[in-house]
Amino acid sequence: MNFFKNYFTALWDLTIEMAPYLLLGFLIAGLLNGVFTKDWLQRKLGQPGFASSIKAALFGIPLPLCSCGVIPTGVSFHKNGASKGATTSFLISTPQTGVDSILITYALMGWAYAIIRPIIAFVTGVFGGFIADNYVLTEQINASDCTDDSCNSCEVEDSASNKQGWFNRIFKYAFVTFLQDISRYLVLGLALAALITVAVPDSLFTEYVDQAWLNMLIVLIASVPLYVCATASVPIAAALLLKGISPGAAIVFLMAGPATNIATFTVLWNTIGKKTTLVYLSSIIGGALLFGFLIDYILPESLYNYFLPITNITEQQHHILPHWLMIGSGIILIYLIIQAEIIRFIPKKQNLKTTDMTTYKIKGMTCNHCVANVEKNLGNLEQVNDVNVNLDKGTVQVEGQATEDQIKSTIESIGYQFEGKS
Repeated sequence: MNFFKNYFTALWDLTIEMAPYLLLGFLIAGLLNGVFTKDWLQRKLGQPGFASSIKAALFGIPLPLCSCGVIPTGVSFHKNGASKGATTSFLISTPQTGVDSILITYALMGWAYAIIRPIIAFVTGVFGGFIADNYVLTEQINASDCTDDSCNSCEVEDSASNKQGWFNRIFKYAFVTFLQDISRYLVLGLALAALITVAVPDSLFTEYVDQAWLNMLIVLIASVPLYVCATASVPIAAALLLKGISPGAAIVFLMAGPATNIATFTVLWNTIGKKTTLVYLSSIIGGALLFGFLIDYILPESLYNYFLPITNITEQQHHILPHWLMIGSGIILIYLIIQAEIIRFIPKKQNLKTTDMTTYKIKGMTCNHCVANVEKNLGNLEQVNDVNVNLDKGTVQVEGQATEDQIKSTIESIGYQFEGKS
């Protein structure tokens, strides 16, 4: 009984600790969605050279994009004239962090981690871009995987979104669309962090895995093939720190976890090419280990652990924000997550109109931006009158005279798998 009490206490304390910063991060993400359009970013990243790699990393760092979501954006940049270096830099730097995850890092792990994360993302992104520009010269984008009309920005909406008005572009995106995309990963991350807090012995890493390099190696092997978003990775890393994992290993997890997973490798391998994918992967792994060793063996450990806000998750020792604000933000966050999940399962009005619609199965859609991508490209077909996508079921309903071959060709051209009629 004490275990469950301690678990839910830790879960609640973690939630209210990060809630104010997370809500602020959502709002800033919405503002970024309203300001940075896809066309604007493509113009800025269109020139080849080292400067474009720097700009791509700087643009990518604050954007709240996951490793799968960054792919259509980056590939679209390249298809529209961005250099291979700028594309690679954007693909590496963007999923490692975001304005929301930076704020959460500050809340749970202190300013040292919050500062070092975007610096590492920038350095690894620019380095990967430099290598891609100078040593990967023979590969071309696979046109069948991504056409000019098919690749959408995953976090920023194109000019069609102007019709929705500024409210939808900022607030609906921040507290509905974006929240829906990360809510399940966020809840899972918090649940795992609370479980680590109460179930893992405090002496596990200090007694049995007391070598920093071994900490980093174990974390790297575990995090590279799996997916965890930049925001959800923070409470897990904070909980591991409290159990004795080295600061460098925590940085390895914060880098490799959000930026890599098996699905990302597969798509990149078939879109930007094998060599560039290897540059992408080696830059992240090499950068994670390099900065991990730098933090563990060169920089003083007190710099990172002294400012760790949560020295005991179940005993809140000090807070920058008032406790009432944290509790209120926690309640609001829980309400928004529940609302986002309810909205996810409420069918659109158009979905009720099934008599003249054909349903097809699609594999590979992971977020609301995938939904927008499919709906836009199928909607561009002259023979299509209406399109409705169900993300959870992995289906699309199409109304019109378009043939199955046309639907199949369009779906496959934007990187998804067409599995026929449902």
